[in-house]
Parts: sequence; C-alpha cells; structure tokens
Amino acid sequence: MRNKKENPRNETNFNSPLGVGSLMKKTILFISLLVFSGALFAQKDTTAVDTFRFTTVKQNKISSIKNQANSGTCWSFSGLGFFESELLRMGKPEVNLSEMFVVHHSYSDKADKYVRMNGTINFGGGGSFYDDLYVLQNYGIVPESVMPGLNYGEEKHNHGELDALTLAYVKVIVTNPNKKLSTAWKTGFDGILDAYLGKCPTEFTVDGKKYTPITYEQSLGLNLDDYVSLTSFTHHPFYSKFILEIPDNWRWSESYNIPLDELMSVFDNAIDNGYCIAWASDVSEKGFTRNGIAVDPETKVANMPGTDQAKWLNLSQKEIDEKIYKVKGPQPEVKVTQELRQQGFDNYQTTDDHGMVIFGTAKDQNGTKYYLVKNSWGTDSKYKGIWYASETFVKHKTIDILVNKNAIPKEILKKLGIK
Repeated sequence: MRNKKENPRNETNFNSPLGVGSLMKKTILFISLLVFSGALFAQKDTTAVDTFRFTTVKQNKISSIKNQANSGTCWSFSGLGFFESELLRMGKPEVNLSEMFVVHHSYSDKADKYVRMNGTINFGGGGSFYDDLYVLQNYGIVPESVMPGLNYGEEKHNHGELDALTLAYVKVIVTNPNKKLSTAWKTGFDGILDAYLGKCPTEFTVDGKKYTPITYEQSLGLNLDDYVSLTSFTHHPFYSKFILEIPDNWRWSESYNIPLDELMSVFDNAIDNGYCIAWASDVSEKGFTRNGIAVDPETKVANMPGTDQAKWLNLSQKEIDEKIYKVKGPQPEVKVTQELRQQGFDNYQTTDDHGMVIFGTAKDQNGTKYYLVKNSWGTDSKYKGIWYASETFVKHKTIDILVNKNAIPKEILKKLGIK
C-alpha cells in the first residue's frame, strides 16, 4: 500500500491586493498541477498489485499469525491455530501452543509406521489435522515458550536439513543391513529430533503451577471428542466415513463424506455461530496468489511454482512480480460442481498442499463472497497474513476440514449418525 503525502493547503485570499488577474493565474496553475498529479496517480494505479476492495461481513476470534517459514509443517500450525481459536470462542485467554511438540511426536510415530510398512508409505514433512488431534489426545501439549523447537542455530524454522536426515535415516533402516532391526534404531531417530527440535518436556511450570503435557492439555478445557473431519467426494458413498487417499494422511484417519452443498453449509453455519474451521486446500492453483488472494478464474493466469511460501523463496523479485501478482481484481470464476471437484481430485489437479484456518466471511466491491483465511506464512503480505479466498475457490479446492461437531447443522449430524 502506497503512502501518499498530503500537499500543504493552498488557500487563496479573495481580498488580497494581488487582484483578479493574479488569482486567475494561480487558479489555472493549481488546476494544472492537480491534473498532472492525477495523471501520475492514475499511472501508478494501473500497475497496482490488485484492485480488490473487501468489506468484512463476519469475523470470529483467532490467535496471532505464526510463521512456519522453511518447514512443511502447515498442518501443525493450522491445526493448533484452530484449537487456539476454539479456546478463544470458549471465552478462555489466548494461548500459544507448541507446533514443534506436535511435529516431534508425529515424526517419531511416522518413522515407526514407515519402518513397519517397509518404506511403502509417504515419509516427509507433511501431515494432516488429525496429527494435531492425535497428539493432543495421546501425548498432550505444551506452550510455545516451553518448546519453541529451534535448537539448531536458526531464528526461524528451517527443516531442510532435518527432513533430509530423517528421511535418509529411515530409508537405511528399511534396507535392514544387519538382517535384523537393531534395538537402537528408534533411539537414534528420536535423537535427531531431540537435537533439532529439543526433547519433549515431561514436566514444566506455567504461571507458578507444574504440569505434564497431559495435565496441561486437560487444563485447557477442550473436549477432543467434539472434533470431526468432513470432505466431499463421489468415489465413496455419502454419509459414510472413509480414509482420504492423500499421501500426508499417513495415520489413515477417516473423514465423513457429504455432498458439496452440505459441506458449504457447514462452513457458513460454523462461521455464523462463532466457530472457526481448519481448512486443507490446494494452494498450488494459479489463482492462489502470494499476496492474500485465492480465486478460481475462468481465464487462467500464468502458473506458479511450488505449493507454499517456502517453495517461493528461491524466486527473484522479477519472477515474483511476473508470476505471483497476476490476479489484479475481481473477475468471472469457474462454475463448480460436484463432478468438477471429483475430476480435479482424480486427475491430480486438486492436491493436498496446505492447511489454514477459516475464521470469517467478507465481500468484494461486486458483492462476491469470500472467506477470511488465517495463514501461517508470517505477516509479510498485503493483508498481514490473512488471505481472502473466494467461495468458488473454497468450493472447488477444499480437500477436507476439521470442525467442532456442534458447528454442523443438526440435519447433517443426523444423516451422519453423529450425536
């Protein structure tokens, strides 16, 4: 956003002895300057990043914007951000929960499964919202201040080395070079996590009171049985549960399957009643910009490399300007149907890229509906870490959501058999 300095006031005294002729000359000069200035501003406006003008319709409480930086742990940031917003909705004070506590336990569990599956499942930095829920239920949680997870000389998360090491480690283990797995392999793997992220605390103090991770999670007051995953695809029956076939769903968690119109009604019912939504989406789409906009235009723009901000760090400023800032204002979007969603998923055109939190709605200058999205890429963007995702984009590119069951319309709960 440009900061325009105001010109000093140019007041003319009609009683001045300079007379009418001088007044007219000054007036003509003043008008000429205005026209020239207007031309300059108009010229600048043609090169503006975008021309969206948004009005907030509904905005629910969220915790502060975080930065996953160079890590593939959006699932931990968005999942915990969702639970932090749930606590705010419940009237509790804002807390900052440790993403790397969840990452440490999830990486360790993932290594176990990878080895048991003889290396035939995905192993990487990715995950799902269920990882957050599983860790909270089985291991508890700690505050960010207790475990920031930056034990390797960096100020921001940078998991390139960690991810390469852990992947190489488990690949060696599944080759079984000793013809029998040693009793030390898991201790060695967890040692890598400890070195980079820090050991998971077994006891700590908050506000003068001692906790374990389990007792601290219990003190938060969340009912973890209240949270369910929803999706909408036709390759499984509606109103049933199935394991969503995406590589990062390595825990094989199940999602309830409902028709698209009902899924969208969950978004709106949740937001209208003060709930936020953990949102998994495809962000490698051409309409998901670096600068806070997610739309699904009929006229496609130049493709963008990468699936999250970490992938874009190697782009030059020229490439950013040319490839990312292409969506410059409201435009016609595609007509999304259940069939179109399915085609995209079946053909790998809709991929599981990124987790975020949806916390409200807005409209643009044309009255088009958008969802307010809390991202985990820091605040160095036009809307300070907030994205505006059009209803069309959300309808087309949602993979799944995690939501409080009390935010789901009762008629849908009944169809799903959820009490």
